[in-house]
Amino acid sequence: MAHAYTPGLKVTEKTLIVKERRLPLWGDVLVKEGQTVKAEDVVAKALLPGPVYPKNLAGELGISPQDLPKVLLVKKGEKVKAGQVIARARVFFGLFKVEATAPVDGVLEDYSTITGQVIFRGEPIPIEVKAYLDGVVEKVLPREGVVVRTVAALVQGIFGVGGERVGGKVKVAVSSPDEELTPDKVGEHLKDAVVIGGRTAKIETLRKLADVGINTLVIGSIDDADLREYVGYDIGVAITGNEDVPFTLIITEGFGSLPMANRTFELFKKFEGLKASTNGATQIRAGVQRPEVIIFRKDVDINEVIEAEPPAESGHLDVGTVVRIIREPYFGEIGVVVDLPNEPVKIETESVVRVLKVKLKDGRIVVVPRANVELIEE
Repeated sequence: MAHAYTPGLKVTEKTLIVKERRLPLWGDVLVKEGQTVKAEDVVAKALLPGPVYPKNLAGELGISPQDLPKVLLVKKGEKVKAGQVIARARVFFGLFKVEATAPVDGVLEDYSTITGQVIFRGEPIPIEVKAYLDGVVEKVLPREGVVVRTVAALVQGIFGVGGERVGGKVKVAVSSPDEELTPDKVGEHLKDAVVIGGRTAKIETLRKLADVGINTLVIGSIDDADLREYVGYDIGVAITGNEDVPFTLIITEGFGSLPMANRTFELFKKFEGLKASTNGATQIRAGVQRPEVIIFRKDVDINEVIEAEPPAESGHLDVGTVVRIIREPYFGEIGVVVDLPNEPVKIETESVVRVLKVKLKDGRIVVVPRANVELIEE
């Protein structure tokens, strides 16, 4: 039977998820192998060296740089407080006393008798890495972090902004995948929730959601002008996820006005009320990363599922595969592959390409280039 490979998004009620949780520099791992963890648990921590603050102390005191050691009241490596007197000198034939103070809380790291500069380093910045998953520590990476595994429902999106969020519960805020999430549907009942909208949400709705204080918003599509206003600038072709936004935003279908896929919407309805972790980070070039919603199920035994359901090979396109069309005139349509012709076909643009036949929800069978679809993995 003919088959091919194509990029795909996962929309599945149950799958094995494994995540590496690493510190950006060496630190301390706080959990052990085999330990059960919650998404909110801190599994590793480290101290990032504080910022450097140079100060021309010799110039400020009106002394020669080589005289710095004589006037310093603090030794190298000693802690200081902002405003603390760290040097004192007498000038103008000893008639006047001048003092210099520390600019920040931190340490006096070094000084130079050549330039007269004194280097202060601010307080270390604590860094914590959370488990992100309700699961089990599969492996400890000494001084770096851990590998956590779980079995959960997973929905991958097309695009997102905003970083990782944990602890929110899934709340469906509309009655159908084609319904727009409007301001009148937003209230305090959505506070801290992973809110599931339908077709789209305008900037007025996004602002009200921010005022309420939601965790994440998942919608089918968004207008690029609303996205630009929400983020505050145009997003280029790069990785997202570091935007300074009040909540993470995940788009499941694309830009414009597209309804959320019914299958995706029904999955969210089925698991409404359960806790989820989300991440809007998106990268579409090398090292593809999709935004995701991970919903933790209480009715699954992790070890049993791992033995019974090893993760399937990704990207396999065959007859019967569910796909989403990602180019006009059928953009956003979901259907089932019914044929994979072996021979290339000339399409309307007069290009000769490999195609497939897709049966849409309304029963139509359409022919589209294989490059114009993506898998929706179950």
